[in-house]
Amino acid sequence: MEYPTPMQCVNMSKRIPVVREDALLPGSRLHFELDEESAILLNVDGKYYCIADLCTHDGGPLEDGDVLDCQIECPRHGARFDIRTGKVTRLPATDPIPVYPVVIEDGIIYIEAPDPW
Repeated sequence: MEYPTPMQCVNMSKRIPVVREDALLPGSRLHFELDEESAILLNVDGKYYCIADLCTHDGGPLEDGDVLDCQIECPRHGARFDIRTGKVTRLPATDPIPVYPVVIEDGIIYIEAPDPW
């Protein structure tokens, strides 16, 4: 019997319905639970992004952070993250945040969440 390699396991995902596309207007966001983690779905100029609601600097939430040029700023200490890639764009954070692929099908926004190990 063959078992998947760890890399194959990382690429596996499940599609989770979050909200109707017409319910998330440009400039708005939706905070929700993604499995056992908090996540934020953002509509920035008609494009959808989903990130973990967790600043990697100190574990605080990003939910109320300002979004500037596809970056979200941590309201606590000012760290910034690119919402498209999760990469840090301003200190004091040094580790990226998780991002989740967004898929729209039949007017429903889905998040592709990785399967847990």
